[in-house]
Amino acid sequence: MTAPPQVYVIQGQTERDWSDCQAALAHVPARMTALPFIGDPDALIARTRDADALVVAFSPITRAVMSALEGLKAVVRTGVGYDVIDVPAATELGVIVVNIPDIWIREVANHALALLLAWNRKIVTLDRQVHAGVWSGSVPGDRTGALHGETVGIVGLGNIGSAFARRVAALDTTVIACDPYVEPARFAALGVERVSLEALAERSDYVSVHTLLNDETRHLIGEKFFQRMKPTAILINTSRGPVVDETALARALQDKRLAGAALDVWEQEPVAADHPLLAMDNVIATPHAAYFSTAAVAAVPRRCGEEVARVLTGQRPLNVVNPEVYAPGAARRAR
Repeated sequence: MTAPPQVYVIQGQTERDWSDCQAALAHVPARMTALPFIGDPDALIARTRDADALVVAFSPITRAVMSALEGLKAVVRTGVGYDVIDVPAATELGVIVVNIPDIWIREVANHALALLLAWNRKIVTLDRQVHAGVWSGSVPGDRTGALHGETVGIVGLGNIGSAFARRVAALDTTVIACDPYVEPARFAALGVERVSLEALAERSDYVSVHTLLNDETRHLIGEKFFQRMKPTAILINTSRGPVVDETALARALQDKRLAGAALDVWEQEPVAADHPLLAMDNVIATPHAAYFSTAAVAAVPRRCGEEVARVLTGQRPLNVVNPEVYAPGAARRAR
């Protein structure tokens, strides 16, 4: 009797209920095992040696991991970004990589807008003042932007960047964006002006980053970008921490080359308590929580289970990151 396929869920820092994933796999039939976060590749290999599929949050799925798991057919990332997976290696080895790109578009776009508004209206400072018994009757600081008539620059006009563009346009702002991989039709449909990254830095009063992390975008927002920004502008990042060079950002803030930053993601997570940016009053910090809503998080196990089930029953997943594995003659591990 052939053993049923084995699916391992490698959770993030917070353990969740994955029973809906198991339910989605029941008709395969496949067995699901949920494991706590595993950061060490060797330990991951040891725990998942018989894996037919992996569902991962933050564990690094390297070439070595996929090579060692000889029966591995698919890796599913629980969200939008897939930078924890070596996609070229997966393609070479015939492993299908899947993400869930639409799972929390609205949540992240809303969080980016919340950070923008919190900075503009100085919500954090005002809250602390009132709790301390200070009643100023005004918004503190040398300058408070009106928002309407100001310019918002978006780096990355994918699903989340587009959702953010629609939201911020409703505040009567001018919206510009840089994304060389998006067709002009999307810019036109959103009423967004296409600009270069350099022009975006120079013109924006608010810069919001919504790009994937890869070799091209790592430290995309760095010293040269900050040198071009207005001293009254702010940077918002809800994408991936390493897209922003935090050392350069801290230096730019110290030198008053930009007014502030609002960050949900960090180069190293959890962010160290003694990180220089956390000591700055002009930095709003949140703990990689932009994705979170009760409804969105509850949908993740089922969505991941459905995608794994498609692979294990010979169907094509809805969201394939590396479609090259389906090209004629491409390597693909047998079901």
